[in-house]
Amino acid sequence: MGVQLRFGAAILAAALVGAGASPALAQKSADTLRITMRDALPNVDPYYNNLRTGVVMHHQAWDGLVYRNPETFKNEPLLATEWKLPDSTTIEFTLRPGVKFHDGSAFTADDVVYTLNLVSDPASKVSTPANYNWIEKAEKTGDLSVRVKLKRPTPAALDYFAMVVPIYPKAYREKVGAEGYAKAPVGTGPYKITKVEAGASIDFERFEDYWAGSPKGKPAIKKMSVRFVPDATTEMTELLASRADWIWNMNPDQFENVNKLPHIAAVRKESMRVGYLSLDAAGRTGADNPITKLKVRQAIWHSIDRQAMADKLVTGGSRVPAAPCFPTQFGCNGEAATIYDYNPAKAKQLLAEAGYPDGFDLEVASYVLPQWGSAVQNYLIAVGIRAKLNQLQTAALIQKAKAGELRTYIGSWGSYSINDVSAFMPNFLDGGADDYARDPDVQKWLIEGGSSIDPEVRNKAYSAVIQRVTQQAYFAPLHTYVTTYGYSKQLDFTPYSDELPRFYLAKWK
Repeated sequence: MGVQLRFGAAILAAALVGAGASPALAQKSADTLRITMRDALPNVDPYYNNLRTGVVMHHQAWDGLVYRNPETFKNEPLLATEWKLPDSTTIEFTLRPGVKFHDGSAFTADDVVYTLNLVSDPASKVSTPANYNWIEKAEKTGDLSVRVKLKRPTPAALDYFAMVVPIYPKAYREKVGAEGYAKAPVGTGPYKITKVEAGASIDFERFEDYWAGSPKGKPAIKKMSVRFVPDATTEMTELLASRADWIWNMNPDQFENVNKLPHIAAVRKESMRVGYLSLDAAGRTGADNPITKLKVRQAIWHSIDRQAMADKLVTGGSRVPAAPCFPTQFGCNGEAATIYDYNPAKAKQLLAEAGYPDGFDLEVASYVLPQWGSAVQNYLIAVGIRAKLNQLQTAALIQKAKAGELRTYIGSWGSYSINDVSAFMPNFLDGGADDYARDPDVQKWLIEGGSSIDPEVRNKAYSAVIQRVTQQAYFAPLHTYVTTYGYSKQLDFTPYSDELPRFYLAKWK
């Protein structure tokens, strides 16, 4: 860790020199919160990106039918004032009167029906189909009432409505089209988007006509400016030089040094995000590739000291999940998992048994912090796998992953902060674009687990998935994420465990 600590200190020192003896104040005087992030959004439309950055943006500028209280995780009314479930596959929503979109048009049942029927249609090609493919159809039952029919019982339906179902304005989006909407989006949220430069920046301004009584409240800060930068070094430099007021996912090595500075605060909060290593067991990158062999995958699991990564790289209380999901999620039964200890000798033995006593060449793509990817690379090299790390921007890696072009890659998944394994395992194992296992039994069990309201039936199905996935070493959970935030001490900001910064609740001190 010594080299990384010195590297972190060097960044801090260089940035402070560049900032001068007395860094400029935060943009409190201009009432503009300047946010810097690494994961650039190629498309700000919430349904056409699956980046956490996109989730954060959409909760500032859009509302859904349901609001999840960040303190209690209980679902509360938002654009819907109430709901009832007359049977296991029907939800009836009563909608809130008097709500306006950012273009001044009135929010009605037509907007909800349009949104739900659009995003649940496979032809729409949304980025995360598993978030919506349980919706059969929505129908208008009045100007401010909607009935939603589900394809199957979906116990986490209201959580999905709260976290990943922002409502489109039907008339406006039909008028400007999907491309036009991505360039000038309109929602009903506490902030309105005033300018979008795809992949570069997004500007927000407080929506003065935001509806009274919202649990989100009217923002205290008038404007937000979000800028995307290529790497963590640039991000940190911007914060230290007071050209940014807020960053996150900063290098944990810099946590203590940042907190010694007079104008910046750093805080940690464990999130529901899990770092993982995806392995091409199905042979999407070539039917004869070494990763298709079970013993090779098992060797990879044994070769990585995941606990050391959690303790020394992620820090802050990071954990190593036994199963491919976040430990608190319903159905995340770690006891069903096969456990792979850190055992380099066993890894070498398995590689030899698989026919690779001298190892093999392997490209490992990654968008996580470079030192985390380097750790995995070095663990693989130590057992004879000649790993080459290919560091990519997040959006570029995701595009390649979905196209089936990555033999192994390191990524992370936050489940859209939904506390149910239906928001995790299906995304990587249901036969979709991100599935590198392509196991028909796993796909069958996932449908069973997602199609019942009986907890015992669901647990049994999901435990079967966990047992098979870990036995076959399809997908390796590496560690949970502990999000490290850095921000100006002039900013009053509260992080939450669902990894969703609520800038509409922030204010200047």
